[in-house]
Amino acid sequence: MRKSAFAGYHPAVNAAYFLLVLTGAVCWMHPLALGVSAVCAAGYAAVVLTPRVLERRLLWLLPVMGLAAVINPAFNHRGATILAYLPSGNPLTLESLAYGLAAAGMLAAVLLWCACLHQVVDTEKILYLLGRPLPTLSLVLAMALGFVPRFRQQSQKVAQARKAAGWEVSRRRLREAVTRFSILVTWALETAVETADSLAGRGCGLPGRTAFSPFRLERRDLWALAFLLLGGGFVLWRVAGGGLAWQWFPRMGGPAPGPGDWAVLVVYGAVCALPLILEGKEAWLWRRSRSRI
Repeated sequence: MRKSAFAGYHPAVNAAYFLLVLTGAVCWMHPLALGVSAVCAAGYAAVVLTPRVLERRLLWLLPVMGLAAVINPAFNHRGATILAYLPSGNPLTLESLAYGLAAAGMLAAVLLWCACLHQVVDTEKILYLLGRPLPTLSLVLAMALGFVPRFRQQSQKVAQARKAAGWEVSRRRLREAVTRFSILVTWALETAVETADSLAGRGCGLPGRTAFSPFRLERRDLWALAFLLLGGGFVLWRVAGGGLAWQWFPRMGGPAPGPGDWAVLVVYGAVCALPLILEGKEAWLWRRSRSRI
């Protein structure tokens, strides 16, 4: 994980941003909007993820995109432009093929945004955002998200320990896997009991219990939150009013974008690229401060 300037903002700003970009990626299927969302998601993923992790994500993301692009025209035969006929006799249409590619792009954008969300919004921010309105749910989510990497690390420790002890035999891989799994289940149950005792000792669930929070809403957070709300509201207002209309079936197309439509795309791109803009600002300030030394 790399340090991101946007991750240092208030959790409310992080939550509002990812809510906007994920909603836009899922609900706005215009080709230009999908392109803006996918490019910004890929750019921010390159910032918060290490090159090795990003490469691994892309290696399994590309086959998933290809599968999504192939499945839609294989089962969806709507559309007026027939390109060919499948062996089953069903038509292969240009509209279904294009919609499959758009669905693949939408899936890629959503998965990349979720990868960025996982790096920016940690368990502490989840507890802060949901602690008061939904204390039980926030605690369960925080513990579940924190348990996954711990379980992976413990699995590696168990594998290394048993390999060093000479218990890993190639002819008994199935038995070795079952043994490792039983060890991990025992560890997980013991950890759960210790966690429950720790929570009870700290007064979890008692009425009137106070909690310390390191997050403070600063001026920069207010500016960023206002920009997100105004920008997202403007885009929603224009799209709900018929701006940048697009249809996939029965014929693919839409009206030519006007000045107002391009303004919507610019604002939407600025909203999606907000973390990248902040990263550029931090890099410029850092170079400026170093030049004065």
